[in-house]
Amino acid sequence: MERARGGGRAAMAAAAAVMVAAVVLAQAPAASATTYTVGAPEGLWDMETDYNEWVARRTFHPGDKLTFTYSRELHDVVEVTKAGYEACSNANNISAFRSGNDVVALTAVGTRYFLCGLTGHCDSGMKIRIDVVATSASGPVAGPSAAPLPSTSSSSASLPAPPATPAAAVIAGSLVLVLLYALLPLW
Repeated sequence: MERARGGGRAAMAAAAAVMVAAVVLAQAPAASATTYTVGAPEGLWDMETDYNEWVARRTFHPGDKLTFTYSRELHDVVEVTKAGYEACSNANNISAFRSGNDVVALTAVGTRYFLCGLTGHCDSGMKIRIDVVATSASGPVAGPSAAPLPSTSSSSASLPAPPATPAAAVIAGSLVLVLLYALLPLW
């Protein structure tokens, strides 16, 4: 009887180990996500930064985030279509941000277009095209990009960006509870 009970404990421990491995592997793509502050380190979302040069030095993948940091009194961020980008028009925008510290999630492969909607700013170069490309972990090319997440920051441009992976804390907490429940019969 003791031998059977020991075998059950080993099976429970093995099942717990498999669950841990599955959760860790599922989180691997999220752990590699990067948050980019647009224009940094040389500039921010302003009229002095060369955004073509800034973008050329980076590769964007699904799961990455863009943080637009700027003075709310002087600028905004508007996501537009390709036609809006080319014409520097925010008339039919996809979304608009005005907090001064806006975070936009890049959720899918595709091209996203952003500009400052204040008169003359886009024409002066305050616009950016972001090409989001697949990684081996992100799977096949997706359809059109999803709309960006609304800004989760306050109106102060001096506040830091929110944590890149808040869901990771919830998953970690859940994992601990599952492991405790699975291992409880072993004690």
